[in-house]
Amino acid sequence: MRILLWHVHGSWTTAFVQGHHEYVVPVLPDRSPDGRGRARSWDWPASVVERTPAQLRDEDVDVVVVQQPHELAELCEAWTGRRPGRDLPTIYLEHNAPQGRIADLRHPAADRRDLTIAHVTSFNDLFWDCGTTRTRTIQHGIVDPGHRYTGVLPRAGVVINEARRRGRVTGTDLLPRFARAGVPIDLFGMDAARLGGVEDLAQSQLHDALARRRCYLHPVRWTSLGLSLIEAMHLGMPVVALATTEVPEAVPAQAGTVSTRFDALARAARALLDDPDAARAAGDAARAFALERFGLHRFLTDWDDLLEEVVADAHRAGLRAR
Repeated sequence: MRILLWHVHGSWTTAFVQGHHEYVVPVLPDRSPDGRGRARSWDWPASVVERTPAQLRDEDVDVVVVQQPHELAELCEAWTGRRPGRDLPTIYLEHNAPQGRIADLRHPAADRRDLTIAHVTSFNDLFWDCGTTRTRTIQHGIVDPGHRYTGVLPRAGVVINEARRRGRVTGTDLLPRFARAGVPIDLFGMDAARLGGVEDLAQSQLHDALARRRCYLHPVRWTSLGLSLIEAMHLGMPVVALATTEVPEAVPAQAGTVSTRFDALARAARALLDDPDAARAAGDAARAFALERFGLHRFLTDWDDLLEEVVADAHRAGLRAR
């Protein structure tokens, strides 16, 4: 199958393009957000090819995966000459948890009988109002970085991109509070240096550095489900996390502590820092769970099933990809 998709979420796309399909990603001369092309920070296979908007007019694709409202409403038709859902089988991949009042969480692709919305968590599927649009939930999957945990540093590792700008959303304000509660923290991520953390590490370097910390702290209040959390579990790290959005479903009890009580989280983190054996046991449980729930094979199989279903339904309805 030949799949058109924009390079929006590098980590997610890295897993998606590990399948057996061909993947077409738009590219612009300046590699701006609507045309990033192939990733430069992740390892993508040769089956991912770049095409300019002009080239997309004559490109044979079987299905498009859109990820942003303007891709659905403007870019896809403008660049391919085909209307998503009407001239081209279409899946709207929704990465994010909705924002705003609970009664007003209407999805931009709601009430579209000609496409399918794919959510990355059950929480998102529950909270987004998609109207009559068919929805599916395909849990995250990642390329296994391998068991790297050593936990030699009695500190908590945290990964937050743009921690200062995102503030309360990512729980950045909680980090000094954890430190005052006796939980030393090392922050990693884009712009982390502004808060005394570490940034500009390649993914493999980040994994190695993170795995040296005794536990992984996930202070995020509102996000879909951070891939950094799933990666930490794959590394074999025990987890201390806020019980918000999808986290209670993603972290089993034996892998660490999930709670909305700050005192319980701080106490659990201190206990892991003080007990390397308990930390390693919890990390082993986290890895075993992550390999089953968020393994790459399951992820790609789920996506193959959805892609085949969407294309087959479109063909039965009389739509033919060019």
